[in-house]
Amino acid sequence: MRPSCRNCRLYASLALVASSLAVHGQPAGPGANRGGFGGPPVETPLVERFDRDGDKRLNRSERQEARHFLATEAAEGRGPRRPGPPGGARGRDQLPADLPAKAQRLTPSEVPSLPDAPLYDPKAVRTLFIEFESADWEKELSDFYHTDVEVPAKLVVDGKTYVDVGVRYRGASSFFTVGEGRKRSLNLSLDFAKKDQRLGGYRTLNLLNSHTDPTFLRSILYYQVAREFLPAPQANHVRVVINGENWGIYVNAEQFNADFVHAHFGTREGARWKVPGSPRGNGGLSYLGEEIAPYRRHYEIKSADKTDSWTKLIRLCRVLTETPIPELEKALEPILNLDGALRFLALENVLINCDGYWIRSSDYNLYCDSQGRFHLIPHDANETFRAPDGPGWRGGEDGRPMELSPFAGSEDANKPLLGRLLAVPNLRSRYLGVVRTISEKWLDWSKVAPLAEQYQSQIAADVRNDVHRLYSVDAFSKGVTEDFIEQGFRGPRKTTSLKTFVVQRRDYLLGLPEVKGAAMPKL
Repeated sequence: MRPSCRNCRLYASLALVASSLAVHGQPAGPGANRGGFGGPPVETPLVERFDRDGDKRLNRSERQEARHFLATEAAEGRGPRRPGPPGGARGRDQLPADLPAKAQRLTPSEVPSLPDAPLYDPKAVRTLFIEFESADWEKELSDFYHTDVEVPAKLVVDGKTYVDVGVRYRGASSFFTVGEGRKRSLNLSLDFAKKDQRLGGYRTLNLLNSHTDPTFLRSILYYQVAREFLPAPQANHVRVVINGENWGIYVNAEQFNADFVHAHFGTREGARWKVPGSPRGNGGLSYLGEEIAPYRRHYEIKSADKTDSWTKLIRLCRVLTETPIPELEKALEPILNLDGALRFLALENVLINCDGYWIRSSDYNLYCDSQGRFHLIPHDANETFRAPDGPGWRGGEDGRPMELSPFAGSEDANKPLLGRLLAVPNLRSRYLGVVRTISEKWLDWSKVAPLAEQYQSQIAADVRNDVHRLYSVDAFSKGVTEDFIEQGFRGPRKTTSLKTFVVQRRDYLLGLPEVKGAAMPKL
């Protein structure tokens, strides 16, 4: 039996929009993809066009002019058409039945100040007060989604004020499948106008709405496990108050940028790519020839766009794809962190990342250091610790969803990092050793349960009081230990509890002779 493909209709709609715009010679706008289906999203450039005062950003009157332009383009059929939630706008009957009657109002004096706690301290739930100059901030952020416009706001945290912080909506399905008035993910740029402005040493904040994860735990737990094995983002919970109204709990996840690279590699040099989500993926490091253009469709460069950086990426793909298996390990050693790659692949499989490389060849980050060696960095972890699902999944043993083979995806020629590495006997053995280590150390409910209880206890009251939340309080609390059917944005769906996942996944993996007998690496 094939599980439902939760994002397929959404992405198919996006593909039709992008291809329709291309056919009619119209510019791809917010929500469209460069090169059609499967490419990195294009930002519609508006700042240069409407920046009358030349300060490289748009003030209120300039933004009003830009919004009018976007509305006119859309009305005349030239602008971007964004699909809404599948099946149309989400009605009140589709919202959680236990939402509070009215939103909670909060002021800085009503919440604790945590000036000494690190920004990503998992035991600290600090409050971020965001103040926009316009009451229609939500509509404005939506209008500028997938453009280069950031909406300025004042940010108050722990009694300190940060001015001219840039704010925009972020995400793909976590944006399109969430209606107005509901919790959408936010990106905050502390250095939007003041280049040296930082919060706790960080210039960018990613505030995630925990889309498809009612427990608010999966991203935080996944990154916590991942950081024991390779460089991975930090994450914790924050409370967000916008224009005095409490918008509840968000997952605060560290940005993959030059600061992240410096913290883990001791330098800001090197090249960075994001491999954005797509149901067709195609960001699996397959060799696409020597021209740069085909790679741009699948790899979104985040550092300076240099030909040399692309040349190194192409070389990695060529060596990975075309080197004979007996020679592959030796050929890759100078240009790929093999230990890191094997750990990345093992983490994705053991904790079943339904939005990752093994299933979609996408949703991860790449870093090429100053020596020309590539490293894989996890990204987008809300769809982890769950039964296999999503675009690209073709189903497995009916009724035994946790029995995902540790070699799942390795037979796919579009996933050479997985298939070809595991075809090398030595690398396959090392990979299985990491699978065993993660399974024994982290698929242990006696270890995960206290963490889940601790993290949820810190945010439970906020979840109950949140009028903007996506899921019920039952889904939040029961999702830790009980499987249940939840009314989500795509209709009813079964949610596998964290406990079910941890217990059943451990039993399966450690019951495999090749895993149980693998030599565990020293960490």
